[in-house]
Amino acid sequence: MAPIRVLVVDDSVVIRKLVSDLLAEDPDIEVVGTAVNGRAGLQKIALLRPDLVTMDVEMPELNGIETVRALRESGSRVPVIMFSTLTERGAVATLDALAAGASDYVPKPANVGSVARSMEQVREALIPRIKSLVPRAGSGLPGRPVVKPAPPVLRTPSAPPRGGYRLVVIGSSTGGPEALSTLLATLPPLPVPVAIVQHMPPLFTRQLAARLDRQLQVEVTEAEHGQHLRPGTICIAPGDHHLEVAADASGLVARLTQGPPENYCRPAVDVLFRTAAATVDGSVLGVVLTGMGSDGAKGSREIVDRGGSVIAQDQATSVVWGMPGAVASAGLAERVLPLRDIAAEIANRFASIPLVASRGGRS
Repeated sequence: MAPIRVLVVDDSVVIRKLVSDLLAEDPDIEVVGTAVNGRAGLQKIALLRPDLVTMDVEMPELNGIETVRALRESGSRVPVIMFSTLTERGAVATLDALAAGASDYVPKPANVGSVARSMEQVREALIPRIKSLVPRAGSGLPGRPVVKPAPPVLRTPSAPPRGGYRLVVIGSSTGGPEALSTLLATLPPLPVPVAIVQHMPPLFTRQLAARLDRQLQVEVTEAEHGQHLRPGTICIAPGDHHLEVAADASGLVARLTQGPPENYCRPAVDVLFRTAAATVDGSVLGVVLTGMGSDGAKGSREIVDRGGSVIAQDQATSVVWGMPGAVASAGLAERVLPLRDIAAEIANRFASIPLVASRGGRS
């Protein structure tokens, strides 16, 4: 059975060898070639037709962002995983690459004392992403056609919570930054706060919030401990911190903790959803977007059990239908929708309530 064929594109001979060696250890993956820069990478993609490409961001002649953009303009949909540095500059470049059409990213190892530890860090981050972006079969075995999943089991819509929704919570992971950008660009300013967990490390979440704040007509911030969640605003959980929702005499409040990771994630969608449902007694609308794994499924059940509602992104428009698929298959979603339709569905839930004026003064 054919393994997943990967092309490694990086100007560093050390990184090319490290990545090639660790991928070669997995029987489900075959490294079919390497390239020293984006220009050579485009040539080898056309020649070798790999199933997936790993690509450095900063390279001579043609950098990773330019290469991804050229690849997408050519019509190629081959998944691309970027290698990025855990710096402000690396975070900005990674978000640029995702906007250009990259599928996901893996941070390069930093401050690691041994080659063995460096390889282990990359292996833990990279191999699950490769297998998630290039699924082979429902059994996980390589070389077989993807099994079409059964249609999602939709939950019968219930009446809106008494008093209406008081909060919208959104969870996303792989493919999430662009999904969030698409969703929020068409979402009108709501009469309730919006809180988001996107699986990303520190610095990256701050840059994501800043980028969305520039793009949108509503205020977007990286959440701070003790921050009041105001109607018409959006906050994003900072990397390496869980975002919890609490309440005080003035309203809803963000709490940041560094409790144990859940679903191997911190921040975790389950933590946000669970605490939101408990704090507003189910008067919450949850949205689960594209992402690897099942983070958000347990939290969605908490929302549903308390009388709230959950919407999930459909498989066709998800980069990876792990998180929304887990919610849909468990029968927790009232609607499973293409990404383009989710903003309208959210807005419809508030149709009887006046929307909040946007930052620019338009409502």
